Amino acid sequence: MADKNAMKNKSAMRNKSKVKNKDIAKNKAAGKKKYAVDKTMKQEAEKRTAGKMGKKKYAVDKTVKQEAEKRTIGKMEKKYAVTKAFTEKTDHGKSVKEKKVSGKNTSEKMITKKQNADMCQYAKKCGGCDYQGLSYEKQLKEKQEYVRKNVGEFCKVLPIIGMEHPYHYRNKVHAVFDIAKGGSVISGVYKAGTHDVVNIDSCRIEDETADAIIHDIRGLLRSFKIKTYDEDTGYGLLRHVLVRRGFHSGEVMVVLVLGSPILPSKNNFVKALRKLHPEITTVVLNVNDKKTSMVLGEKETVIYGKGYIEDTLCGCTFRISPKSFYQVNPVQTEILYTKAIEYAGLTGKERIVDAYCGIGTIGLIAASKAKEVISVELNRDAVKDAVTNAKRNDIKNVQFYNADAGQFMVEMAEYRADQKKNQVPDATKSGKKETPDGNVDVVFMDPPRAGSDEAFLSSVVRLAPKRVVYISCNPETLARDLKYLTKHGYQAKECQPVDLFPWTKHVETVVLLSHKKADSYIHIDVEFGEGEGKIPVDSIAKRAEAYKPKEKVTYKMIKEYIEAKYGFKVHTAYIAEVKRNLGLPMYDAPNAVEELKQPRKHPTPEKVEAIKDALRYFAVI
Repeated sequence: MADKNAMKNKSAMRNKSKVKNKDIAKNKAAGKKKYAVDKTMKQEAEKRTAGKMGKKKYAVDKTVKQEAEKRTIGKMEKKYAVTKAFTEKTDHGKSVKEKKVSGKNTSEKMITKKQNADMCQYAKKCGGCDYQGLSYEKQLKEKQEYVRKNVGEFCKVLPIIGMEHPYHYRNKVHAVFDIAKGGSVISGVYKAGTHDVVNIDSCRIEDETADAIIHDIRGLLRSFKIKTYDEDTGYGLLRHVLVRRGFHSGEVMVVLVLGSPILPSKNNFVKALRKLHPEITTVVLNVNDKKTSMVLGEKETVIYGKGYIEDTLCGCTFRISPKSFYQVNPVQTEILYTKAIEYAGLTGKERIVDAYCGIGTIGLIAASKAKEVISVELNRDAVKDAVTNAKRNDIKNVQFYNADAGQFMVEMAEYRADQKKNQVPDATKSGKKETPDGNVDVVFMDPPRAGSDEAFLSSVVRLAPKRVVYISCNPETLARDLKYLTKHGYQAKECQPVDLFPWTKHVETVVLLSHKKADSYIHIDVEFGEGEGKIPVDSIAKRAEAYKPKEKVTYKMIKEYIEAKYGFKVHTAYIAEVKRNLGLPMYDAPNAVEELKQPRKHPTPEKVEAIKDALRYFAVI
């Protein structure tokens, strides 16, 4: 019995010990858990405290750093203002004097060129507008100074004529299409100096309707499964889109420039596009399958409408095709052309040459105030439009010639020399319209940015019109050409700058030049006959006889002489060209004159010298 009780007590003690151990273990685990919680809370609190202290320290450090930077920048700006206060380079590389503002040495340009809230969002990427961040008034001052520095030495430069609303003036908008890195279709312009496309939704100088059309074409490409052209691989279809809108007529032309001649579902594409833009009056497919920087190719197909638009300028209606040159700012163009015709001083009796005539704008506008207009243009499509424009406006005193303006003027000058020497009849009166005679009163010239060449300018000098009206989009090449003309009998009277391209550095100018008149004349009496101080008649006759060829010199004789002496043959046309350049008569080689009008190679310097040698041998020169 005692043993049983002992065993019970022992068992109870064991059970009690187990319960105690369990309680200890339980309490231990709870303690660990509590410790872990407390530790975590403590760590979080420490992090928060450290974060607050770190932020505070960072803010203090940042403030100190900013203050230091401000002081450094302030010193640098002050130094820059002092050194650049009086001379600052303009956008054209010329020096201008700066002003002192509020008695402090500071550059006006540093103030005016700061970006403002009105700056275009694409300004840094696009690079198309040179005067972003500069007020329009300051832009006009820059351009006025640019023209004055180049043209001011030749004549008075009038104040530039700016635009009242210098936004969205471009009625011709071109966009190049590409694929972005993410695969989306983009359209816009090439970044300056690269072929990277800057995606542009709307531009502040482009026509708003044109921008909207280009934007919506982007959206249609995916649904019609039309891929954009890849310049590197040559794969894809759509390369460019060109939109032209008539300022007065409101007519809109869309030109789709493709890498191949087939546009899938073209009728449905046009239908979908016109649903979005019913103002579109014609759509043209242009094929450019060459790896070239040129936008438009040679082949064109009209898929909707008449293939061109019409617009009114200075009271005349003009037909504008995809390739035709037409000024992009019609508002300012009317001002420019009105001034040009005013400079011409037309009375209704003048014969005018409109060189580089394009679609005939200046010549047709001036025709109502002139007796006759001769218009010259190398672009065949533009000439076709010009002829149509003359009929459209019922103008009958204009003749159009599809030729290089420089070569055409040279031929006119030579024709005039032939008329004076040999009484050659006027080709236009005899029914031949290849080259009109050179009797000209006014020459309008509107060359490209490269200006004119010496052959053209020398022909103007030889034609000797009373007035030359020079329209230029580049003051620098204008100055170069004015230098030539003023050295060869002309005087620049006045220059009128007109801002056709706001927000860019380009500026259009029109200059009036008139033929110089002799300030005085010296009258010399020469007496012929016998007696003291008189020149004997027989002496004059002997001198003339000495320089007179013994027989008529033919082209055959010149050819035979050259072949015998130099061992090579020369073409009749080469001899004719050398004679024409020397101002010699051409009546004895009419076929050679005609051949010179055809495109061909010119004689080499070696052959030119051989021909001159033969002419000297036969006493022609």
